[in-house]
Amino acid sequence: MTIPFPLPPGDREPSPHTGWTRTHWEAVADGLLTAAWRWSTPGGALLDLPGRPSGAGVRSDGLEGFARTFLAAAFRVAGAGGEDPHGWLDRYASGLAAGTRTPGREDTESWPPILDHLAKGQPMVESASVALGLRMTAPWLWKNLDEDVQDRTEEWLRGALRHTPAPNNWYLFPYTVAGFLESVGRGDAETAAARGRARELLEGWYVGDGWYSDGDGRAFDHYNGWALHLYPVLDAHLGGSEAGPYGARLREHLDSFALMFAADGAPLHYGRSLTYRFAASAAVGLGAVTGHTPLTPGASRRLISGSLRHFLDRGAVTEDGLLTRGWYGPHEATLQTYSGPSSPYWASKAFVALLAPPDHPLWTAREETSPVEENDRVLALPAPGLLVQATRADGIVRLHNHGSDRVRPHGGETAAEDDPHYGRLAYSTHTGPTARGNIADNHLSVEVNGRGSVRRRIHPLGAGHGVGWGWAASWHRPVFATGQPMEPGLRVESVTVARGVHELRVHRVIGAPADARVTHTGWATGPDAPVVSALHGLFGWDDAAEPLRAPQGTAYTRWAQVPRLSGPAAGTTVHVSLAALTAEPIPLGEAVTDVVVEDGRVRVTWADGARSVIGFGPVTVSPEG
Repeated sequence: MTIPFPLPPGDREPSPHTGWTRTHWEAVADGLLTAAWRWSTPGGALLDLPGRPSGAGVRSDGLEGFARTFLAAAFRVAGAGGEDPHGWLDRYASGLAAGTRTPGREDTESWPPILDHLAKGQPMVESASVALGLRMTAPWLWKNLDEDVQDRTEEWLRGALRHTPAPNNWYLFPYTVAGFLESVGRGDAETAAARGRARELLEGWYVGDGWYSDGDGRAFDHYNGWALHLYPVLDAHLGGSEAGPYGARLREHLDSFALMFAADGAPLHYGRSLTYRFAASAAVGLGAVTGHTPLTPGASRRLISGSLRHFLDRGAVTEDGLLTRGWYGPHEATLQTYSGPSSPYWASKAFVALLAPPDHPLWTAREETSPVEENDRVLALPAPGLLVQATRADGIVRLHNHGSDRVRPHGGETAAEDDPHYGRLAYSTHTGPTARGNIADNHLSVEVNGRGSVRRRIHPLGAGHGVGWGWAASWHRPVFATGQPMEPGLRVESVTVARGVHELRVHRVIGAPADARVTHTGWATGPDAPVVSALHGLFGWDDAAEPLRAPQGTAYTRWAQVPRLSGPAAGTTVHVSLAALTAEPIPLGEAVTDVVVEDGRVRVTWADGARSVIGFGPVTVSPEG
């Protein structure tokens, strides 16, 4: 698709894979900003982009447009040492003055006040972008503001310190506000308290392997990179201080996260807020800027430029240069109630890479291959309960989910809150989950009296890997939408073994009522998709997989088809299948020569003679019997 703003010619000498250089990044930032500013109020305080408002309301959405685009402008200007050929900072200075003059008034320019997260608290989110933008551009913007505008801005920002954030990454918003205020000599006990509280919570949310949970419980998604790692590491970088444990954790995070980009630049499609798109590369760029990365500069640029170009080449931007709400083009099922017309501009965080000046190795080193282009890899992450499976030949990355559910510790397990972006067994860089009301992809459902179940709270049972293979396991209690929400004693233990392109999926259903059945689905793909989904029953299924339709499609296709197996389940039963997502059809039925289920163990013999042995109670997985 045509990108609706001018870009320089591609340069394959320094960038043999993407053709993009730092000048392309600057041009994209300028193009996005130019398009968004066409929708500003006369005073520039609000950017009222067209479209259905979010749950926070039109005024909050207008502030969101100002704040999130300010991030892009700040990265752009700060990375250029203050050079501002398009006069972006003058516009944001005018907007600051107008928006903070009478906060809360229902007029053309006034910003909404910052309140508790349960009281339309979205402005607290935007306060962090305003504060971060001001901190990065302080020598050219803040220091030239009239003192009364500085005072008004401080007073508005302090609302973030005096109200209650949502119990997750939101605590990093007052942390960031406080960091800015302290950086300009306006710190006090209130700012110190906000920063101390955020640090305390971050320690509790860190689980290991470079991963944080986004709040209490088990929520592992892209908020790791574009929030939980970004704010503390960037704060230390801007302050000229050591990042301490935050820098080491970012480095470890990138060790696994760098593998989660496809060869075509796509990040994994899982978790919430996916309309932020290329913000997924923010942690990679931040690691390169700060030095907290295991990646070479050339590999880092390959990932960030690949991700940025991936979306711009696939319709993420409208003909008039605005980011749409969706994945490629508009896609309603990708969104949340808080997704407004300006929400996609959280993608501005990707431009943190521009803080590396033109002579930085991130921009001068020759582009290298990305991790998925080097060789096949299977990587287990026991702490978050994830298993990454990447194949070089087709450039596809798959994520097997045995640990991320976004169910709060105090929350009940209700089917009404089933979230396709967390409850499925697997996600990838080339497919999206089917929408609610359609057949669920990558899902095991226990059916009791015709009622199908969903997976809510996920309990990890372990994960590990060897050379060329890996596994992850979990258990859950099936939850039903009608009738009693849970069946007494009913639980499902699930194991995924990844080996090459193959996904061995083993489920043990325990305590199923008489006449219960189970169904299991594979990947959702469209008729014109560049990938093929296959599902083959090995044990515990009635017949071959049947294709079912998902008319609402996914973020990748308007209409999708999902393969499904079904079989009986009464008491304790074991169900074994083989799934694959590949660029070309493969003879899945020939991959395994023998399956033996006895004495609480499943022994699978592969066509090359290797074996995978899965034991239950406790779960164990080994490469040979």
